Amino acid sequence: MTAEAEVLEELHRLRARMPRLTGALAAGVDGLVLAQDTPGVEAESLAALTAASLGVALRMADATGRGDLRELLVRGTHGYVATYAAGPSAVLTLLADDQVSVGRLHLEGRRSGARIGELVADVLTPVEARPAPEGRQPRPSARQQRLPTRPVPPPSAS
Repeated sequence: MTAEAEVLEELHRLRARMPRLTGALAAGVDGLVLAQDTPGVEAESLAALTAASLGVALRMADATGRGDLRELLVRGTHGYVATYAAGPSAVLTLLADDQVSVGRLHLEGRRSGARIGELVADVLTPVEARPAPEGRQPRPSARQQRLPTRPVPPPSAS
């Protein structure tokens, strides 16, 4: 079974466990859809919006000293959009109606995010972690980007 099929299977299991979910999407941090179960919602648009909101949320967490981003929750009049880190290179975005238990949403979202992170770890492994073919320097593809982290300052020369 491919990673995409396994991720889609995880999304289906998650939706079966939580009937109040109206959609689930796994995407790379670059906004590319990995797998989706989002009836009535344009998956590519949702993935792109997730990537954009992820960028803002990462900057907000960094600016306020809150550490690495773990999740993002948006509440609208008709329900919730929740995004969870799924390893360093992917995110899980869940759509839920306004009657969902937010605690359960977080519990299940975190669990599925961790599982999806494991499933896509090999597929979305950063290029710098892979050995380069002899005589070639690897170039990261859009699917191999990672969640941005706070830059580490270079060691001082003293």
